[in-house]
Amino acid sequence: MQTIVKPRRIAVVGAGAVGSTTAYTLFLRERATEIVLVDNNTDKARGEALDMQHGRPFAGGVKVWSGDYRDCQDADIVIVTAGVSQQPGETRQALLARNATIVQHIVQEVTRYNETGILLIATNPVDVLSYVAWRTSGWPTQRVIGSGTVLDSARFRHLLGEHFAVDPRSVHAHVIGEHGDTEVPVWSTTNVAGVPVELPGTQKADISAKTRDAAYDIIMAKGHTSYAIALALDRICAAILHDEHAVLNVSTLLSDYHGVSDVYMGVPCVVGRQGVERVVTLPLADAELRNFRHSAQTLAARIRSVTSE
Repeated sequence: MQTIVKPRRIAVVGAGAVGSTTAYTLFLRERATEIVLVDNNTDKARGEALDMQHGRPFAGGVKVWSGDYRDCQDADIVIVTAGVSQQPGETRQALLARNATIVQHIVQEVTRYNETGILLIATNPVDVLSYVAWRTSGWPTQRVIGSGTVLDSARFRHLLGEHFAVDPRSVHAHVIGEHGDTEVPVWSTTNVAGVPVELPGTQKADISAKTRDAAYDIIMAKGHTSYAIALALDRICAAILHDEHAVLNVSTLLSDYHGVSDVYMGVPCVVGRQGVERVVTLPLADAELRNFRHSAQTLAARIRSVTSE
């Protein structure tokens, strides 16, 4: 008797720069057997899907199509990238009110058809909107994940790799807290192949600022970010689908994490098939702890601004 294997499906809601680049990255890396693009602009979603499908003879057997929310029904992961884009000079938080409404609507539609998948939120400001998505969905918090500071940590490692002239994959470093202006580079545990990093305060400040402001620089230059966030989302999907138990700095609901509770923030988490399996408590220096709690207070206020009755 032949065993029928269920196709592995990822739905990407939003066919803009981030959504289409994410879908293409997932397509090239064959993370799933099926990828569906969902967007209010159905022509845009259809065009992006067709463009990828025409490359299928070169890339493998992944089926890509444009659909609607009903196609989220069998999705293992639903990635939410839709929202108003960040404009040059605009902070992520300026997007908050508009994108909170958009994410609420998307999650309501997705959960009409899907009860067992994982929601992966990338729309900015991602920490607040991950909290909004969790509250709206009614799902367990481990199955509603934000992209968090996965990308920020990669930018931090890249800059340190450049400074020390080493492969950034040999740099072990975390950025935690908000994906945004109050993010916290954790210098106290940063190391290169196990060797602690020692830099003057001015150099640390410069690298921290470049990490924090990287998105603004890219947006000023080309109008949007897309490639690195797509790779970050692909990395999270791989950890989920392959049940890797990988430690990634995704955004999750905290409960007494260094005294912080009831807020979504990027911290090291063990990520596997069920989503966030557990949270890793990272030791922090006193200044890092103060900055982390400040980041939490900032996000908590923004969460209240969009969730208060």
